[in-house]
Amino acid sequence: MSGYFLSEISEWICADKKLFGTVGEIVTDSRKITPGCLFIALEGESFDGHRFIGDALEKGAVAAVAHKKGAEPAEKTLYVGNTERALRALARMHRIKLDPVTVGVTGSVGKTTTREMIAAVVRQKYHTLTTPENLNNNIGMPQTLLQLTPEHQAAVIEMGMTALGEIEELATTLLPQIGVITNIGVSHMERLGSQKNIRQAKLEIVQGLREGAPLLLNGDDSMLWGYENPDLKVIFYGIENKNCQITAKDLVVLMGSTTFTICYQGEKYPARIPCMGSHNVLNALAAFGVGVCLGIDPREAAAALDKYQVTGWRQKITPFHGFTVVEDCYNAGPESMKAALSTLSGMPCTGRRIAVLADMLELGYLSEQAHRLTGQLAGRVKLDAVYAYGEMARLIVEEAKAAGVPDAVWFPEKQALTGHVLASVRPGDILWVKGSHGMALETLVQEVYQQA
Repeated sequence: MSGYFLSEISEWICADKKLFGTVGEIVTDSRKITPGCLFIALEGESFDGHRFIGDALEKGAVAAVAHKKGAEPAEKTLYVGNTERALRALARMHRIKLDPVTVGVTGSVGKTTTREMIAAVVRQKYHTLTTPENLNNNIGMPQTLLQLTPEHQAAVIEMGMTALGEIEELATTLLPQIGVITNIGVSHMERLGSQKNIRQAKLEIVQGLREGAPLLLNGDDSMLWGYENPDLKVIFYGIENKNCQITAKDLVVLMGSTTFTICYQGEKYPARIPCMGSHNVLNALAAFGVGVCLGIDPREAAAALDKYQVTGWRQKITPFHGFTVVEDCYNAGPESMKAALSTLSGMPCTGRRIAVLADMLELGYLSEQAHRLTGQLAGRVKLDAVYAYGEMARLIVEEAKAAGVPDAVWFPEKQALTGHVLASVRPGDILWVKGSHGMALETLVQEVYQQA
């Protein structure tokens, strides 16, 4: 965001006064101050940017935005009710002035994958900005919008939440022309208490959609199927639910990819994605749907899905010293764990299919049931081994043993799990590594690469 006058910014954020001058960019990290920038002092549980206003001004910030007064120069500080709201107000006005095509993506599982698949399709027609990494919260999302330039014709933006009201705040900042909800899971059960509340939170996206805007929903999700909104164009996509407007059939899962046929308006379109599993086909159908809503030819939209690139620790497949590692440890919940184990069971394999697991966090009262069901699933899909660590992961192993998994071992510490994996893995094996981000299983993957 550059080229704005401080006087208009003062009005947008309802500041206590007007200041004058031009702003080079918006900065919220005092370590990244540039001459002529506007510094917004954010305050969180473990940080307070107000402490650094003086330093920011000394380093060349033209002004600062604060919601409490201290020793900073008042003549260079705009005081507001809340600096986080001020950041969102600036992002909203910046988005309105540039007016790109905007797509908002939310849901319990698969947001980032869906976002990147949508971007792969939208880029066939538009120069597109996407959410970097996982900056999808009340601070990260407006920071992303502020990166829009006049060259950007579209923005595909991910929206996350931890509480009711947060998606509404993000949606009314983004004002998406198209909305997507991937599913309603249980990953925030600990804070929100019920799936009904999680559904309510995700559906807050409609507060930012204009009348008649497309809202794409996963019709295979019982919590979303049947949703009606007379003010929107609700479009369902699915695999199992053949009543959806966009469906898929003839799924074939290969090592590192999935082929399928998209069925849309009576026509069939062949498609391929460079990742595995029916859950990723659902994500691809959402991306296809966004593409056709934007006027992209259906054949082009289907073909563009193959350009999707795996990001982060999400189902990245790495052949290594004769065995294969599936790095899928960015996060985990019951839905994504079920998808992972089911996909692992169908992968071509000359050795053993081994699930290397850890706790699923933030499940509240559903935690015990979710971990037990995961272990039972490992037996039903006939995995060869389950190795796990974490307090709740003990339940996965107990149930896996009872369900007939021939090699199921629990470890109280990650290092012990790592050592066992290194001692056990053989050529031809597939290691699928998955656990909640807080369990840091990526360090296990790194040690496997270093020591195997």
